[in-house]
Amino acid sequence: MLLIKIKDLRDLNDLNQIKMAEIMGVSKSTYGRWETDEAIIPLTHLNNLCNYFNVSMDYITGLNSEKNYIITNKKINKELIGKRLKSFRKTSGLTQEQLAAELNTSHSTISAYENGKTMLLTAFAYDIAKKYNISLDWLCGRID
Repeated sequence: MLLIKIKDLRDLNDLNQIKMAEIMGVSKSTYGRWETDEAIIPLTHLNNLCNYFNVSMDYITGLNSEKNYIITNKKINKELIGKRLKSFRKTSGLTQEQLAAELNTSHSTISAYENGKTMLLTAFAYDIAKKYNISLDWLCGRID
């Protein structure tokens, strides 16, 4: 389950799904699918959710247990994410082809991410963070 803490945060803040959907700018059904893990939240919405609750992406996805996190309305940028993805990949000694194979995608998709042409999919970002023990917040440019 990708967003293991989303319902807990909503409940702790005494919010219902309708209000959260309104805050996130999506339909109630879209928000509900994120909360039940029937659909994966896009990185931009995940970032907005983390900004709203002032928590890290690592916390909300269960990658760590650090709840309090001081980031004020940090925006994510696909070009920076691409640079960090490329840096991580090279530091790890992986080719684009190897990373693509691990993520079950194509070399051209990895290239598009690294060149900042396409926003990295949340599932890929999570898989990389979990497998290689790196911060999702770092990968997404929320922290240095």
